[in-house]
Amino acid sequence: MRAGVETGRAQGAGVTEEGGDVRELLRPYRAGRLELANRLAMAPMTRGRADDVTGVPSPHAATYYRQRAGAGLLITEGVYVNALAKGGPGIPGLATDAQARGWREVTDAVHAEGGTIFAQLWHVGRMTHPLTLPDGELPVAPSAVAVEGSRIFTRDGLLDHVTPRALTVGEIGRTVGDFASAARRAIGAGFDGVEIHGANGYLIQQFIADNTNLRTDAYGGSVTGRLRFAMEVVEAVVAEVGADRVGLRISPDNAENQLAETDARTTYRALVDALDPLGLAYLHVLRNGAYAAIADLRTRWSGTLVANTNGPAPSSPDAGARLVRDGHADVIALGRLFMTNPDLPARLANGTPLAGPPTENVYGGGAEGYTDHPAATDDPRVPAVA
Repeated sequence: MRAGVETGRAQGAGVTEEGGDVRELLRPYRAGRLELANRLAMAPMTRGRADDVTGVPSPHAATYYRQRAGAGLLITEGVYVNALAKGGPGIPGLATDAQARGWREVTDAVHAEGGTIFAQLWHVGRMTHPLTLPDGELPVAPSAVAVEGSRIFTRDGLLDHVTPRALTVGEIGRTVGDFASAARRAIGAGFDGVEIHGANGYLIQQFIADNTNLRTDAYGGSVTGRLRFAMEVVEAVVAEVGADRVGLRISPDNAENQLAETDARTTYRALVDALDPLGLAYLHVLRNGAYAAIADLRTRWSGTLVANTNGPAPSSPDAGARLVRDGHADVIALGRLFMTNPDLPARLANGTPLAGPPTENVYGGGAEGYTDHPAATDDPRVPAVA
């Protein structure tokens, strides 16, 4: 979930030194229920500022998202769908009504500025620790495969990963239901839609990857089996809130959190072929591997495609503009530039130099490093683009 560092400076509205034309990103985008003021999305980014006991969003969250409502689409930080889905200290949830009421303050603030906001529904699977989970429970995963040689952040600092326990078939079904329930709460809290987090080495991708899914039942083995959980989650959420309110984020061939997908092209082509008829609001593709997933899957996806180029090169407005220009994407998701440039679309439109990515106070804390990055202008509106 933690976004890669974006770099770059606006060289003036229009063509940049890297050959991109940021005007491509400033034009409105309309498709189905999506009515976006521009083609810039704020990527989901962990900030770790929720109440760690209740999972209710920070009192500062409404300000943080309102400040960035000039983005065509805001995608929230990952929000846990049940108690075992929580990845670390300060992560917010959508597993209780109290959490949903906290998010209502955020959605009201964004809508007051004319913004559009989706909640990202998240289950981290093995990427958590008993100190983070209720009653010291073990993390859950498709199979009992531990992360080796790295540590995970907890309230007591960095600790070694533990070996997760494999979900039973019954627990898988209940987890699918928890995604649907969280989606229902999100819409009730005023979100315009939800994005299912199927990327970055978390639970859904743990089911997809063949080194973390060693199951021999219906949820493992073949490509169809390893995709079953992802499809069941998407279909359950669609049934709960409607396909035009649902996006899915994927990161094919992404080795993050020690995943290995030996034939990502075949696997994700099969996933996209199965998803395409559902009519989702969008597919969010993060490229972070050798497989050119954005260009390849664009040819198989008939709906809106949101792209993030988190690898091999960091995301930038220039790279995003080229993806839109070349027809590979409709909307571009940028991460850390939105942290320090809350009025990023207006800065790009006006040719205002961009602040660099943050180097401290990214995770946890209060307003510092969260809501205290200033806008470049008192007028965050984006000038009309011809």
